[in-house]
Amino acid sequence: MAANVEVYTWSTCPFCIRAKALLDKKGVEYTEYVIDGDESARAQMAERASGRRSVPQVFVNDQHIGGCDDLYALNAKGGLDPLLAG
Repeated sequence: MAANVEVYTWSTCPFCIRAKALLDKKGVEYTEYVIDGDESARAQMAERASGRRSVPQVFVNDQHIGGCDDLYALNAKGGLDPLLAG
């Protein structure tokens, strides 16, 4: 079963674009929440992300992965593909 991947983004954020590019390259389907200027959505994201308010914030099967750098670091260590496999 494919993993449930969720990404909180701002539409013009270069780090969000990079994170989505990695997921796209891997052929991952994900739900994107574009929260441009929506403070209540950002607060909800921060609650899920242990207080982190920067974007993007990535979740795989409700597990908080972190931001763009965290996603790329996890991928470099070989830890992303097993999570994505479900």
